Amino acid sequence: MTRLRMAVLLLAPFTMLAAAAHGQERFSALDVFQLEYAADPQISPDGSQVVYVRSSNDIMTDSTRGNLWIVSSDGRDHRPLLSGRDSFSSPRWSPDGTRLAYASSVEGSRQIYVRWMDTGQTALVTNLTEAPQTMAWSPDGRWIAFTMHVPADTEPLSQLPEKPEGAKWAEPVKVIEQTYYRADGEGYLDPGFTHLFVVPATGGTPRQLTHGEFNDGGGLSWTPDSKAIVFSANRSKNWRLDPRQSDVFRVSLDGELTQLTRRNGPDGQPAVSPDGKLIAYVGYDEHNRGYENSILYVMNADGSNVRALSKDFDRSVGSPVWQGNGDGVFVSYEDHGLIRLGYVGLDGKLSGWHHDLTGESLGRPYTSGSFSVSKNGTYAFTAGSALRPADVAVSRNGREARVLTSLNEDLLAQRDLARIEPVTWESSHDGRTIEGWIAYPPGYEEGRRYPFILEIHGGPYAAYGPNFSAEIQRYAAEGYVVLYANPRGSTSYGADFAQQIQYAYPGHDYDDLMSGVDYVIERGIADPERLFVTGGSGGGVLTAWIVGKTDRFRAAVVAKPVINWASFVLTADFYPFFRMAWFKAAPWEDPQEYWRQSPLSLVGNVKTPTALMTGEVDYRTPSSEAEQFYQALQLRNVDTAMIRVPGASHEIAARPSSLIAKTGNIMAWFGRYDKKE
Repeated sequence: MTRLRMAVLLLAPFTMLAAAAHGQERFSALDVFQLEYAADPQISPDGSQVVYVRSSNDIMTDSTRGNLWIVSSDGRDHRPLLSGRDSFSSPRWSPDGTRLAYASSVEGSRQIYVRWMDTGQTALVTNLTEAPQTMAWSPDGRWIAFTMHVPADTEPLSQLPEKPEGAKWAEPVKVIEQTYYRADGEGYLDPGFTHLFVVPATGGTPRQLTHGEFNDGGGLSWTPDSKAIVFSANRSKNWRLDPRQSDVFRVSLDGELTQLTRRNGPDGQPAVSPDGKLIAYVGYDEHNRGYENSILYVMNADGSNVRALSKDFDRSVGSPVWQGNGDGVFVSYEDHGLIRLGYVGLDGKLSGWHHDLTGESLGRPYTSGSFSVSKNGTYAFTAGSALRPADVAVSRNGREARVLTSLNEDLLAQRDLARIEPVTWESSHDGRTIEGWIAYPPGYEEGRRYPFILEIHGGPYAAYGPNFSAEIQRYAAEGYVVLYANPRGSTSYGADFAQQIQYAYPGHDYDDLMSGVDYVIERGIADPERLFVTGGSGGGVLTAWIVGKTDRFRAAVVAKPVINWASFVLTADFYPFFRMAWFKAAPWEDPQEYWRQSPLSLVGNVKTPTALMTGEVDYRTPSSEAEQFYQALQLRNVDTAMIRVPGASHEIAARPSSLIAKTGNIMAWFGRYDKKE
């Protein structure tokens, strides 16, 4: 029998190790509630001010709220615009800089508001029954475009007979016929489609511009004459089962729709040049692979003369924004675990400025970040580090950036944080260079070996980097050395590196990670008798795979995993994509291939005490995946536990207390099997 009941582990009390000599405390669980980060920085058209979303955690409601703050580009006059327990988001300057549109649910449902910057007066612009999404001002300042879900009319398959007066019958049945019927974080979806609307910037009745059984959006960009909007959408005949197909369209204010691109592959994020003659966008030719580099293109406004500007740049680019004079395009791109800001001239030459966009999350050290550009070319972006979440920074022409805020200095300057060291090693499989980062516990002593955690990222087409992570800091604060890395399959190292796991995941990424563990042991840092492993999503897949391949780890926590690829493809919310891009055939056509890559196929080898962690309403990797591994381990009499997070989707650490519980339960499980010195 297993030594643990099927229950959420209680957060075991951890005795904090002695504080550093200078008396600073280590990063604690409750410190999570005190963290803040900047997101969505929007620079004013004249480049003089930045409005951004200041995200903070509310300890009383266990939620993250976003308030709008403003700061001058010289770092002065940092103050709130809209602040309180309600959230405000999506700040967007009017073209002349006199007004600011934003979205909020402050009065109940999510609506669009406009604030006059000189007086602070605010107008409620919409009275919508569905939440508005992407917003964009018309160049003349008269209109605000947005996208919104439009419910579809549905008829039941059958009607119940009329019930007697006063009778209490069951809720009526729900009939689902759409391909995408539930989404992680949203639950079961109401039938309908996303379409484009415009509303007068002074308030009024929204006008729907697009129609049909398609979802329109993908970023909105107005033509300079304010008479049309360019956007992207998948309007192909087989769009439901061809999830990555999309094209660029133009719709006029009278509803005339024109398709501008036509190819097999996704084209999106369109941006119209200041003079209206060109359109920049990103995309690639579809080869039904899990990963492709997104390429920057420009074309004439009528869709002719398409040119690929970044085809020779082996990185994925995105978020194109035109320079004010129309000579080139700002883009972001991933590189070695970071998102960087670059500038591409119309000749295709890229200036890769070393401005790293980081920190728009607090949990794990994923790449993230955003930027905006003023008419004079000054740009604002989120800037952070391994020791600080995102602040707001500004620069111009690649010059040294000025960081305008210091949102966490009051807390983190008083904490003895983990030192983060970048490292590389060679994979035992083929000698390929793998990049990772070691987090050292505060007070680390050279020559002493420490308990060790291998923490594995998800995706798998994603990347960790030198970005702030509350989870990594918590592990280090409790005395663990932590290694996190980007094995093959990770993004930010070029297309070939990412595509190494095509039809072979998990595979030799296992060798990459085990070589990293060996590297840390060989350096005398990790205690080979006190090794632990954990990861979430794709990292959960690899953690389950690892315990099926080796028993060198004393304990493991497999978070929100895929355990059986056949059941995953047939229950995940985005199943047409997973089937198309990750496998050559359907599960019933080639069941052995699905089984060969499934961690469940190795469960007969598992000896490592392994806990499973899952969100109870996870529709990306449904909880039934974790349950399969848990029950298999129970049948094999392997020590196991199931840690279920009530109300949580795939983002099991989305709420602050859930982040605390996640790391606490992982360390509690490891503590049960730790061989003490």
